[in-house]
Amino acid sequence: MTPTAPKPRRVLALLAICANRVVRNEQIIEELWENSPPTSVTTTLQTYVYQLRKHLQRALAPQPAGTAAVSASELRTFAGGYMLSLAPEALDSLRFEQLVAQGRAALESGRTEAAARILREALALWRGPALVDVAPGPILQVEVLRLEEMSKSALELRIEADLLLGRHHELLSELVGLSARQPTHEGFQAKLMLALYRAGRRSEALGVYQGARKALVAELGVDPSGDLQRLHRAILEGDPSLSEAGPPPIGLESLAMSIPRQRRLEHRQVGAVQ
Repeated sequence: MTPTAPKPRRVLALLAICANRVVRNEQIIEELWENSPPTSVTTTLQTYVYQLRKHLQRALAPQPAGTAAVSASELRTFAGGYMLSLAPEALDSLRFEQLVAQGRAALESGRTEAAARILREALALWRGPALVDVAPGPILQVEVLRLEEMSKSALELRIEADLLLGRHHELLSELVGLSARQPTHEGFQAKLMLALYRAGRRSEALGVYQGARKALVAELGVDPSGDLQRLHRAILEGDPSLSEAGPPPIGLESLAMSIPRQRRLEHRQVGAVQ
């Protein structure tokens, strides 16, 4: 029942991504037209909302058992805005955020097997880029970046859990692909180094560090972080903390839990421009 017209589709996406919160008319107008709204903007927006209500009414027709989340949907009008009421299980992004929070908590409390399972379930909700079938405006673009950043964090945490469970051999092909696609993402480089080292491929692990260092200097003009350098030294020295039975590897935990360094640099650059 999703509308096919681009702008009503974008309104639905914005209301859904802000589910159970009032979205002001000004926000919707900014999302649809930025600084160039039409003279009939109020009437046009009301028309889009009317069309969405018609779509929802069709969706609210008698449904098979198990679709209560859809039938609980309601598009309400407030002074100066609109709110789409949705049950948490009705929206992939809300369910994803809940699962990521549960997986992170499980990992922090030492329930590693449960953390890996929960985070794998969260990542399975992704079928492609966020809002791939919507032409996002400025507000939705921020939401796309936020969700994609969260997906990277969830992937790092899931790999962290698998490494702690001794699944380094199974992770190698995945990590090689991730590291090749994102050569400045220090979290993925660190995990590949550790997996290679635990698989008895020490020289390749050291080669990954050199490749990451070259990419960081060439693309961002920075050296590897202190955490990545400490992991490199630990591999050179055969530090016992890198073994499966040892404590979390040097530097790897903070790399997994933080925003990738490239994102931090981008945020600082954007802030400076603003």
